[in-house]
Amino acid sequence: MITVNLYYKGENGSARAFAEEMEASGIAAAIRAEEGNLRYQYFIPMNDPETVLLIDSWRDQAAIDAHHASPMMAQLAALREKYDLHMRAERFVSDTMGADEKFLRK
Repeated sequence: MITVNLYYKGENGSARAFAEEMEASGIAAAIRAEEGNLRYQYFIPMNDPETVLLIDSWRDQAAIDAHHASPMMAQLAALREKYDLHMRAERFVSDTMGADEKFLRK
């Protein structure tokens, strides 16, 4: 699994408005329905209300590539532009929990 954390930064609530429009327009739901999508969920950091974090997880790189080639990417790009958002990303590749498993309360 590959997880990408995307941080959308805006002003005057624009990042939150972007995420709300992604949900209300159905674009987020369409992305969640794409082959290989495992998670597509927005969060707002408690210490930075002008940023929205998107946790976006995919089965593999081929699924991400197909997503990036999809027509909805143009819609998503237009919304980013509409809300004048700036972004940064972090990328993680899943590994087994191994030794860390004992620290998880289930």
